[in-house]
Amino acid sequence: MSTEPTSSDGVWLVVGLGNPGPSYAGHRHNVGHLVAAELASRMGSGFRPHKSGRADVVEGRLGGSGGVGGVRAVLARPRSYMNESGGPVSTLAKFYKVPVERIVAIHDELDIPFDTLRIKLGGGDNGHNGLRSLRKSLDSGDFHRVRVGIGRPPGRQNPADFVLSDYSSGERKVLPFQVDRAADAVESLLTEGLAQTQSRFNS
Repeated sequence: MSTEPTSSDGVWLVVGLGNPGPSYAGHRHNVGHLVAAELASRMGSGFRPHKSGRADVVEGRLGGSGGVGGVRAVLARPRSYMNESGGPVSTLAKFYKVPVERIVAIHDELDIPFDTLRIKLGGGDNGHNGLRSLRKSLDSGDFHRVRVGIGRPPGRQNPADFVLSDYSSGERKVLPFQVDRAADAVESLLTEGLAQTQSRFNS
């Protein structure tokens, strides 16, 4: 199966994983929402409710220059909690007729240092409840992942508590640059393909 996009590939579904509501907005677990918001800004549009009622979406193009060209994409933020993300994503994939290999999940990753990215295709869920839900609902793990590093918790802090906590003051100064770079990686993945994007961003 080729992972390099072509002009005939059609629409991509780009999903920012997180938990809904303002009480979760600043958590490390919600970095996927932050990256999706940055991509929506680049599209020049805001999220709106999808008719399914299960997600908010933005339709447009990503990876163009000066608002011209680019690849058709649907950005999505499920309205469900992280561990139930798969249902809304599966519904959107069916609605827009997007095959699993053109789905991109943007998510936090404990096993990658903060301010670091990794892009991959397929794999396990590594204990991530959002990825586990996607794998179950899509009946496949063969979707792309933009893994945004948050690092391991300090000391003996429980990882579940760590991901559901706010970034430190020092991290918040760097976070906008990490979010911007993750959005760049998504656009690169859609327009330049997996191999070139990994070479550029998997540093």
